[in-house]
Amino acid sequence: MTVATLLRNTSSNPSHRRSLLLAVPVCLLSFAAFWAAQRAAGVSMIDLMVYRAEGRAVLDGRDLYAMRATSVQLPATYPPFAALLFTPLTLPDVPGLRTLATAGNLLLLVVFAQLSLRLTFPPDRLPRPWVTALWVAAAAVWCEPVWTTLRYGQINLLLAVAVMWDLTRRDGHRWAGAGTGLAAAVKLTPALFAVLFLIVGLVRAGEGDRRPWLRRAATAALAFCAATLAAAAVLPRDSLRFWSVTLFETHRVGSAENTANQSLRGVLARLLHTGEPALWWTATAAVVAALGLAAAAAAALRGERAAAVAACAATALLVSPVSWSHHWVWCVPIALYLGARAGVRWALAAALVFCSYALWWVPHGTGRPELSQGAAEMALSALYPLTAAAVIGYVAVSPVRPWRTSRTA
Repeated sequence: MTVATLLRNTSSNPSHRRSLLLAVPVCLLSFAAFWAAQRAAGVSMIDLMVYRAEGRAVLDGRDLYAMRATSVQLPATYPPFAALLFTPLTLPDVPGLRTLATAGNLLLLVVFAQLSLRLTFPPDRLPRPWVTALWVAAAAVWCEPVWTTLRYGQINLLLAVAVMWDLTRRDGHRWAGAGTGLAAAVKLTPALFAVLFLIVGLVRAGEGDRRPWLRRAATAALAFCAATLAAAAVLPRDSLRFWSVTLFETHRVGSAENTANQSLRGVLARLLHTGEPALWWTATAAVVAALGLAAAAAAALRGERAAAVAACAATALLVSPVSWSHHWVWCVPIALYLGARAGVRWALAAALVFCSYALWWVPHGTGRPELSQGAAEMALSALYPLTAAAVIGYVAVSPVRPWRTSRTA
């Protein structure tokens, strides 16, 4: 729905207008309070500064992966295509860039909420998705993954919107899949959604219905390859280094046991009291990837696209070597799915997990205290992975709804 359509519908529907006139100021008030709280906390938006430094390195022709940025000497960790996209970040000054990034992320949060609602509820059950999206965004901005995304100036919401845009397009849409491919070219984790498209497409090919999902997978692959090859043409040295060396340097991103690492690898590192769980993680991640993709594909095949998204997102975050807490912005569609499918109390339980900030209640920081955690501390610092595992299990065993939890444009 375009802005013009939204305003036209609002002006012709007094009830809709009243709902919108209430939702808009509440959302803006929540965002303003959030903005003030972030400024009072003195957030550095340190990742945004790294992105800016990457863009500067590209423009100056410097070695991208030898670059170190900010006072803590953070390296570049994304594929070269991301650095190309970051070059415009060098244009505004730092205060202006921080303001633009915060405003942009808040807008993306509203769009992400609307796309999540559109995916989860059929039109007859949610006649005013944009109004509801404002209420969801007003609450979601306070959950830990979203708070931390904006605190660091991260791009998680942008990538999530790109993937969710694909998933809410009608079957056969010309560009469905492009968002996922481009997101994977920036940060590899979204590529698991393209794998899901391929699996569902191959299964349906045996049923004589191969085009929509296989087309999504092919479009995603083409978008990824086009972006990656374009980056290689502009940055050949950096591309060669990333795909042959940097990609496999998992220590470059950070310590596995860091409490902010809410992946299986992080859980195992804390559980085994080791900085590198090695084969334990490889074996466990392979099993979880197979089970999670199976659950997601089964949900997609039975028409429950919201369930498929919840399971695939949970799987991707679990099996990634590092899933920082701010990567878990997918908690928004996951909580909405649980609310629609299992009931409000389950959505509230998920919201409590992601709004409790419990992973920060345990000792963390210098000295690697996470390697000495007790049972209670390990449980608190594994809340996101435990929730993701529960979601995958629920999607796998839940029966088909009497109404479909997906909608295509």
